[in-house]
This record gives sequence, structure tokens and C-alpha cells, in this order.
Amino acid sequence: MSLFITFEGPEGSGKSTQARYLKDYLQQAGYPVILTREPGGTPISDAVRRLVLDGQWTAMEPTTETLLFAAARAQLVGEVILPYLKLGGIVLCDRYADSTFAHQGYGLGRNLTELREITRFATGGLQPDLTFFLDLPVEQGLQRKRKQRDDFRESSQLALPLPHLPQPSPSQNEHWNRLDAREIAYHERVRSGYLEMIAADPQRWQVFDAGIERESLTEQLLLAVQPHLTTIKTLS
Repeated sequence: MSLFITFEGPEGSGKSTQARYLKDYLQQAGYPVILTREPGGTPISDAVRRLVLDGQWTAMEPTTETLLFAAARAQLVGEVILPYLKLGGIVLCDRYADSTFAHQGYGLGRNLTELREITRFATGGLQPDLTFFLDLPVEQGLQRKRKQRDDFRESSQLALPLPHLPQPSPSQNEHWNRLDAREIAYHERVRSGYLEMIAADPQRWQVFDAGIERESLTEQLLLAVQPHLTTIKTLS
């Protein structure tokens, strides 16, 4: 048996951090586990990530954005996720198809039926076994992201640039991208969309308060994953 767990949530909810903590815990416990992310996770998907999230592309059409995310996802599923699941491992993914429904569907108003067809084509119908939703009020999450952005800029200014290496532009800041910069109303629609999806499929989703202490949230996630590990063989 294998296990496919995805992390979703508003911007700044701490998904990436908690996914790393869970990966480290499972690895130390002897489970075969990998952590990947969307968009990204392969050289091709990472190239798409740089394109689709770069802040300079303000004129990108919603359809273009949707198809780029789907292309990155198709490569990640085919190259990384499916092969590891077939080996009986645990795959943790920082965002997956639900992000498309939330952002391009509810956020940008794209037709959800069309998005489901595109997603099914890109993933071969692969669904997560479990999705952890780290919930946080939109403004609180964006405040966290702004702080990360500002800290990044400050540290970049303090660092001495190496002349033989290309220097990242502000639009390539991993802590603040083209989607982060959208208006509050967009992010509110995204969060509302997530809550609708959770209500429609409560068996798959587990909701956590991302506003609590980081250590407490980690403990809750570790407890939540335990019942799903009974069919996974450890490496030892």
C-alpha cells in the first residue's frame, strides 16, 4: 500500500514548513517518504513554476495560467508522484489539484467542470488519500507573506553579490509571487472555495487552525497521520 497526502491552505498558512516537519518525522520513523511541491518538483515543472509565478507577467490570461499549472502537474505526477506511489511509498505534496480549483476556479471564476476535465487529463485521475488544510484568515496570512518578502529583500541587500552568478530579480522572490500580489477579494474567494470543497468531501479533508503555535500544529498533524500509516511498511 501507498499513501498520498497533500497540503493546502491560504497564502502564509505555513504549509511548506509543516510539510517539511512531517516528512522529517516520517523519515526518522523509518517510512519511505518524499516531499514535493506544486508547481515544481521536477526540472520541467520548476521551469514552469518560474514562468507562471513571476511577477512581471501581469498580463497572463487566466486560461494560460490554468494550463501552465496543469502542465507542471502532469510532469510531476508522471515523473515523481506515481512512480513513488507504485513502490509503496508515502508522497507528501505542498499543494496539488485543489489549488487549481481554489485559485483558478473560485479565485478567477473559471468553469469548475472544465477545470476538473483539465485536471483529470493532467493527472490521470490521481486523487490524494488525505488532504491537510491549514486554515488562516486571509489578511493574517498575507501579513506573514509580506514579512517573509521584506526579510528576503533585506537579507539580499546585505549579502555580497557574486559577479559570476545571475542575481534574482524582485519578481523572482519565492516569498512573494504574482498570485500573492492579487487583491484581498481574490484571496477571500480562494479561501471560501477551499471551504466549499471541504464541505463537499469531508472524508478526505482534515482542517487545522494555522494560527496556533507552530509546535502545537505540528503535534496535531503528527497525530492525524498516525491512523493512515498502518498499511505502510517501514524501511527497517
